[in-house]
Amino acid sequence: MLLQYLSLMRQEVSLIFIAVLVLICELTVNQRYKKVVIPITLVLFGVHTILGFVPFDGGKLFGGMFATSHAQALMKSVLNVGVFIILLQSVAWLKKEVNFQKSNEFLILLFSTLTGMYFMISSGDFLMFYIGLEIASIPMAMLAAFDTFRSKSSEAGIKFLLNSALSSGILLFGISLFYAISGTIYFDDLPLYFSPVSPLFALGFIFFISGLAFKMSLVPFHLWTADVYEGSPTIVTSYFSVISKGAAAFITSILLFKVFFNQLYLWKDIIYLLSVLTMTVGNLFALRQTNIKRFLAFSSISQAGFILLGLVNVDSLGVTAIIYFILIYILSNLSAFGVVMAIANVTGKEEIKDYNGLYKTNPLLSLTMMLAMFSLAGIPPTAGFFSKFFLFTDAAKGGYYWLVFIAVLNTIISLYYYLLVVKAMFISPNEQPIERFRSDIYTRTALLITVVGIFAVGIYSPIFEYIRNIIDKF
Repeated sequence: MLLQYLSLMRQEVSLIFIAVLVLICELTVNQRYKKVVIPITLVLFGVHTILGFVPFDGGKLFGGMFATSHAQALMKSVLNVGVFIILLQSVAWLKKEVNFQKSNEFLILLFSTLTGMYFMISSGDFLMFYIGLEIASIPMAMLAAFDTFRSKSSEAGIKFLLNSALSSGILLFGISLFYAISGTIYFDDLPLYFSPVSPLFALGFIFFISGLAFKMSLVPFHLWTADVYEGSPTIVTSYFSVISKGAAAFITSILLFKVFFNQLYLWKDIIYLLSVLTMTVGNLFALRQTNIKRFLAFSSISQAGFILLGLVNVDSLGVTAIIYFILIYILSNLSAFGVVMAIANVTGKEEIKDYNGLYKTNPLLSLTMMLAMFSLAGIPPTAGFFSKFFLFTDAAKGGYYWLVFIAVLNTIISLYYYLLVVKAMFISPNEQPIERFRSDIYTRTALLITVVGIFAVGIYSPIFEYIRNIIDKF
């Protein structure tokens, strides 16, 4: 029985083992040798990420509360890829004197919140789902407030915590209505009790999806996002924008695909409206931003609207397109945040105007940022073009032609503001551009992975087929 538990929960057990090992090092390792903890953690997490892609037979544990499959393991592995890149990018920041004493705390919090996301994705009932949600949310508030010497960071932590508590309460009320209808919280049993014309179910779903919309920063539940992203440490902002959003998108697609599929007539219009609002409002607000972190915050809100395109027509192609999009979004967004992080570590500058003339002094960083902007905008031959193409294809297959048209218009709008960053680096004059500097080997490795991924994942189409073959068996 123990071996069965370890087999089905291998990703959770492996991640908890790494977190506990870091905790033991924090308690026992002499300060002189503390610097070796970070590279050892990187190696262990790299192995953990690779092993996550090894296929295995799924199953259920704890009476059905925990369920896993090859598809759910793939979702966790996609998140692992993003976290591994974030860990590489965080090394230079963690080695700063002001952060080094807390470096192990950062790693423990990061792995704790990722563990919660694992349990969310593998939840078999709403109790496990909510436990995973809280395990993920509370450490994220601590990460947002990690820069204790900055008032903006403390403010970001408080704002995230309060909004997270509010959204959790709204979500829990929706779950309580589902329980009132069915008398069960198990995902496999719930569809048997949902009436096609139940007003109580409609009310419960509205509360439930509203709670999840906070986690994904969907409009009109997005107002906390820009302030929290700007106030948090840059590395934490990148984690929020890709890993947190990706996990929320994964669990939403699982629930709509497995639990609420028979109520498609009700929630497809809700998802349709949220998608249009999120794409449009995110883009319009991004046009006005001058701070690069707030700019990327509204960019991530807009990208969440595109993710919803894969949910309006819930089928295997839609779920495949979502996983594929999130993988590419992780690579593209972390490429942009990697450049922002490298510049902020050296200069502390975070305004878009500070990037004027960057190409003259730091051409490789400028080219990397340009590729990231092109991919986020969906310009071929970058991977971002292919990810949006598959989402548009799935929505069009379901007959949502107006939604696809609106998405294309928003893509054109986003192209304008992404090119503003490119213009600043390559065209806008600056008599005193950011001085030339050389990033550490970890940051360069992370940026290399993202740049290669931006091209390879898009052009190498078998990756999409590989994901689809797994989802078809889900």
